[in-house]
Amino acid sequence: MAIDHFSANRLNRRECLAFAVAGAGLWWQSRPFDLFAADVVVPARHDLLVRTETPFNAEPRLEKLANAFLTPVENFFVRNHGTQPVIDPRAYRLTIGGAVDKPLSLTLDEIAKKFTRVSIRATVTCAGNRRTEFATEKPVPGVPWDAGAIGNAEWSGVRLSDVLKLAGIKAEAKHVWFEGQDQITVNGQNRTFGGSIPLSTVLEGQPAERVILADRMNGRPLTAEHGFPIRSLVPGYIGARSVKWLSKITVSDRPSSNFYLAQTYKLVEENAPEKVAAASPIYEFLTNSAICDVQPVAGTDKFAVKGYALAGGRRGNRIAEVNLTTDGGKTWQRAKLVSPVVDFGWVLWSAEIKVPAGTERIQVKATDSEGTSQPARSPWNAQGYQYNGWHSVLVKKVT
Repeated sequence: MAIDHFSANRLNRRECLAFAVAGAGLWWQSRPFDLFAADVVVPARHDLLVRTETPFNAEPRLEKLANAFLTPVENFFVRNHGTQPVIDPRAYRLTIGGAVDKPLSLTLDEIAKKFTRVSIRATVTCAGNRRTEFATEKPVPGVPWDAGAIGNAEWSGVRLSDVLKLAGIKAEAKHVWFEGQDQITVNGQNRTFGGSIPLSTVLEGQPAERVILADRMNGRPLTAEHGFPIRSLVPGYIGARSVKWLSKITVSDRPSSNFYLAQTYKLVEENAPEKVAAASPIYEFLTNSAICDVQPVAGTDKFAVKGYALAGGRRGNRIAEVNLTTDGGKTWQRAKLVSPVVDFGWVLWSAEIKVPAGTERIQVKATDSEGTSQPARSPWNAQGYQYNGWHSVLVKKVT
């Protein structure tokens, strides 16, 4: 037997052999401190599967995702909603306002000098990851992601809680809004990407470093396409809440009115305006997993299988086990977790499993420490978000 393909739905795939990111001329000035180091912010070059050219959206080949606990930048998916901004770090200002005692306008130098540097390992996943699997039921709009719109990295920056503490949080504050600098056209209207998260998410834990303003990814300054010079990083939440090219933070008594929180990134059965308005925004990602690579074990009836698994995005919730089936769920074979197991981060797993002659597909499901397992199929929704049914690869008999 051999693997036919790595998704239940084959797509037309084109490689992007050499993609030079806009903003290639951005250079970081030398600075006598560590937070924003004297490094060149170089454009990434890709061996990614391009899903849309304009705006540019691309994901890695699945077999590359299972090779490293920390996803190399060149293998990290790219999600854009509009034109990528070109930002001069010398002119950059991050403003903090709204329900605060002292509004702030901070340069990169000021951020570096005023706040303590922290790091966190966390997974970022697009809410539309695995969207193409909804299409087996009926079509959905949006970027046609396979299972690669996900990546795990070490993010470094400063605690958002420290920044808000300096500004002074007023009693009525309940939400934190983020706004980026990308320019987006939706239905003929110009927009910027943004959203918000509950203030309680920012302040939870001791110290409260779950949410950071990240300037580095895997020890290097952010590339332009991943949010240079600063992005919000909200572990446990869908990627849309980790806003790139961050320019403005607003503390408020209510959720953001930004289009990408108020009118999209919601689970609805139809896109009628009244249905969308009544639905709650998506925050936490769901327990999920995928098979990234399958190879026959020479001289046996076994296959070596490996992939990733991600627990639902709550503090303390981690992957407990990963299981594989070759008979549609009648029997299961347990995989081994082969990477660190941390809050808000994926785990990598591997297994050698028996694949009887005539097997049509291998499927995987993960179970988290709260006891939640993936369903066999995800309920369809009109915007194609949060698919987390059992992931499948097809196999065929070699003749």
